[in-house]
Amino acid sequence: MALDDVPAAAKRAGVDAVAITDHDIVHPDLDAPLTERDGVEIVRGIELRVETPTQRVDLLGYGVRGSKERARAGSTGHDASGDDRGTTLRDELDRLGRDRIERGRRIVENVEAELGIDLGLDVGAGFGRPHVARAVVAHPDTAYDEIGAVFADLIGEDAPCYVARDVPTFERGRALLADACGAVGLAHPLRYPDPDAALALCADLDAVERHYPYDRPVGRDVDDGDDGHARVRHAVEEHDLLALGGSDAHDDTLGVAGVDSGEYRRLRRRIRG
Repeated sequence: MALDDVPAAAKRAGVDAVAITDHDIVHPDLDAPLTERDGVEIVRGIELRVETPTQRVDLLGYGVRGSKERARAGSTGHDASGDDRGTTLRDELDRLGRDRIERGRRIVENVEAELGIDLGLDVGAGFGRPHVARAVVAHPDTAYDEIGAVFADLIGEDAPCYVARDVPTFERGRALLADACGAVGLAHPLRYPDPDAALALCADLDAVERHYPYDRPVGRDVDDGDDGHARVRHAVEEHDLLALGGSDAHDDTLGVAGVDSGEYRRLRRRIRG
């Protein structure tokens, strides 16, 4: 979905505010942490994958500031270790962009060699595995008709054509996001192999995605009747987190999940400083 299509999609869903949180990139056409487009408030955000000792998780930065806003907010420019090396989120995103392109080329090469086809893909900025999956499904010489099957057989994390990304540590990613954003949260905690370890990271965060269209929540079969959603609620209370969330829309379907106006106002106050 193009940015210009967001207001209409939001209005169809009865949504007043939308966060744009693409992986490893701040949308170039958003020029402030909060903007208004056709009556819909847009939050300039980002999703950043990071490494922990047990698994990779995704962090969400809400209200990404530019240089002027960062100066007003008292940004330090310190890196994750506390040394004043001038490292910024932009520096890290530039590095990740280069890594994404190289990784994309290797995945395309692996898939083409595995299937004996030419996908005809141009790997550039913003390229990801969904581009590969769609190209495989569209190719006349493959039997694939579902993107999910391409991930399962070829490019998923345990599949033969997968190439891992070079992502920052949790500590580094959190520090860079905290330096550049109004709030930093944990994305979809119930979708990780070890959700409890993921939720433990909330002690160093501002928010967590509590409201999310989970297709595979964990913990429903434990003996005490607890479930994954209860664990998220506990983390919110224990660490005084913003209980955020969203539809994680990759098309024009918004409003599947999200927060009420009161919780959004709390987030907005954080972003505005």
